[in-house]
Amino acid sequence: MNAPFPNSDTAGGNMTSADEPLNLLIAAPRGFCAGVDRAIEIVEKSLERYGAPVYVRHEIVHNKYVVEGLKAKGAIFVEELDEVPADAPVVFSAHGVPKSVPAEAERRNMIYLDATCPLVSKVHRQAERQIEKNRHIIFVGHEGHPEVIGTMGQVAPGQMTLVETIEDVDKLPFDSDDELAYLTQTTLSVDDTAEVIAALEWRFPNISGPKAEDICYATSNRQAAVKDLAPDCDLVLVIGAPNSSNSLRLVEVSERLGTPAKLIQRADEIEPGWLEGVKTLGLTAGASAPEVLVREVVDALGKLRPIRERTITAAEEKMVFKLPRQLTE
Repeated sequence: MNAPFPNSDTAGGNMTSADEPLNLLIAAPRGFCAGVDRAIEIVEKSLERYGAPVYVRHEIVHNKYVVEGLKAKGAIFVEELDEVPADAPVVFSAHGVPKSVPAEAERRNMIYLDATCPLVSKVHRQAERQIEKNRHIIFVGHEGHPEVIGTMGQVAPGQMTLVETIEDVDKLPFDSDDELAYLTQTTLSVDDTAEVIAALEWRFPNISGPKAEDICYATSNRQAAVKDLAPDCDLVLVIGAPNSSNSLRLVEVSERLGTPAKLIQRADEIEPGWLEGVKTLGLTAGASAPEVLVREVVDALGKLRPIRERTITAAEEKMVFKLPRQLTE
C-alpha cells in the first residue's frame, strides 16, 4: 500500500485505536452530477412557478434525503401517471420514461416537465435512429432499472433485447450477419460494460455501436476516482442508495481492487467496528448523493477518531445542463 500521508504510523504503537488518527481520502469528483442538479432544480422551480403540490413520477433521483427534502417543499411522489390529477403539474424523473408516458400526459392535456438527464435522452435518440435503419438493438443494462425501462420504452416491443452479462450475449438468438446495434445504460460499470461490448463485437462483427460510449461522464469519473484512492485504503465508504446503480458500481470498483467497501445512505449507518485496524479510509458519494451527506459522514467519523483529511482528484467537472423551456420563458 502506498502511503499518501507522511508519518502516518503511530509513534511507538502505544496509541489506542480510538486515539489513532484516521487518514481520510475523499474522492473527487463525487456526489451530484449535472443531470441530478438539473432534475432537482426542475422540481424546485416548478414549485415556485406553479405552487404546491407538484407531482413527480418516480423518485426524481435515487436518494431518500433529496426526496424527503422535496416532499417538505410540496412535491408529491407517485409511481404512475394515473395517480396525478389532470390539472396538476407533473415532473418525470431523471432516469427517463417510456414514450407512452408523455403521450398519455398530452392526451390528458397535463402540464408536464421532463427532467430526464440529457445524456439519457441522447441514448433515446440513438435508439430511434437505429430503428430507422432497421437494426435490432441489443441494450446493455440492469433489468428493472428505471433508465432501462425508459429506454426500452422508446421503441416498439420486440425491437430491443436486454443483456446484462457476457453469458447473456452467448444466448442471443441472432446470426452474425444480422442487422444489429448496441446501446448501454449510462450508469454501468465501465470495466464490466467494456467486456460485454467486446463479447458483442466478437460474436457480431458487423454490430453498430454509438460514436462515443453511452456511460455518462459522471459515472466514469466517479469510478476513476475510486480507482485512484482505493489501493491506498483499508476500507472505502460509498454514500448512496441501495437502488442507485452508479453508487453500487462504486462499491464494486473498490472491491475489485481488493479494498473492502460499504454502501451507506447516512452517517448513522456507520458501525464503529468497521474502523478497527483501519488507518486509511476512502470516502465517495454516488451521483444522487448531496455534499451535505458527505460532510455529515466526515463529522461522524471525526467523533470516532481524529481525522487527517485529503482530497484525491481524478477529474474536473464543469458540465451544466439547461432547464426545460417552460421554466425559463
